[in-house]
Amino acid sequence: MDFGLDTEQQLVVDTVRGFVENELHPLEDEIEHTGEVPRELGREIQDKVRELGFYAPNIPEEHGGGGLDHLTFTLLERELGRASMALSVFWGRPSNILCAGDTEQRERYLLPCVRGDKIDALAMTEPDAGSDVRGMKTHARRDGGDFVINGTKHFISHADLADFVITFVATGEEETRAGAKKRITCFLVDRGTPGFEIRPGYRAVSHRGYHNCILSFDDCRVPASQVLGEEGAGFELANTWLAATRLTVAAMCVGRARRCFDLCVDHAATRRQFGQPIGRFQGVSFKLADMVTAIDAADWLTLAAAWRLDHGLDANRQIAEAKLHASETLARVTDEAVQIFGGMGLMDNLPIERFWRDARVERIWDGTSEIQRHIIARDLLRPLGA
Repeated sequence: MDFGLDTEQQLVVDTVRGFVENELHPLEDEIEHTGEVPRELGREIQDKVRELGFYAPNIPEEHGGGGLDHLTFTLLERELGRASMALSVFWGRPSNILCAGDTEQRERYLLPCVRGDKIDALAMTEPDAGSDVRGMKTHARRDGGDFVINGTKHFISHADLADFVITFVATGEEETRAGAKKRITCFLVDRGTPGFEIRPGYRAVSHRGYHNCILSFDDCRVPASQVLGEEGAGFELANTWLAATRLTVAAMCVGRARRCFDLCVDHAATRRQFGQPIGRFQGVSFKLADMVTAIDAADWLTLAAAWRLDHGLDANRQIAEAKLHASETLARVTDEAVQIFGGMGLMDNLPIERFWRDARVERIWDGTSEIQRHIIARDLLRPLGA
């Protein structure tokens, strides 16, 4: 594998990094203190990204998107990881599961997202069903040409911005070799649909300004035409289209770890104690060596998984490895950064404490570290019948 960047890939990296540093970094302190991104500011960011020609870079060209391959898109996400998620969310990357829709659904949902006229959100997690997706209790029943949905979702990222939500609910059961399992169906539910409410979620220490929400469905009636894919095939649909979202988490963790590490190197070279830069002490210099080694390894794992996707190779285990290692590397890097900066690392005068807080959730969402280890171990043992 050759990860030397070609001209287009280098252009993507340089353009996104320049945008992040010039347009988003100056806004971060204000967002961190207020916990809000004014909607007008979000639209300004969207407009600037559209002017660059980089909006919806993950969507195929035939649908009006940028059509980036997995490796190039991973490089883009790595650079966006250097920015606050509350701001980078407006660099529109619609869920590619919308490409699975029929012609009418693509016209109504996908294309407006590609243009930046609509924003989508994805809803799976429930109070009693996080990692256990098939354990969800939100359900829908047929009623003529409609489905009636009841239940609750929570931890739904940026649903407060969304014009519609890609929602997975149970629609019956099926018998399998492992016993009865719920059949999952995916619905496209518009904001404002009677019986559908989007409420503020919980106050989180991670990613201030990037909100989680609670979704309530109370006899919410949705026409069958808003089923995405086939009834009962939502689990397979998610596995087909959403596996690469874990790769996005890995890439953003690498970018955020690099930004934090760069600040540490600069601090170690300029902060003086006992008459010399603190970077000359092994207690600091060895930390830097371990940090950059772990970041480089996470970077290569992430790029290698993206490369496998582009070459049509199975990458499920490699994506899990990348997500696991990158998220846990970010946790170690940010913790060591606090140590290197000392007391100032915990003060909000610097972004270090924010990086430290924000890092914690990466080992939880889009599949916990334990789930990633399960995926990896299963891939190793199943061929041996274990």
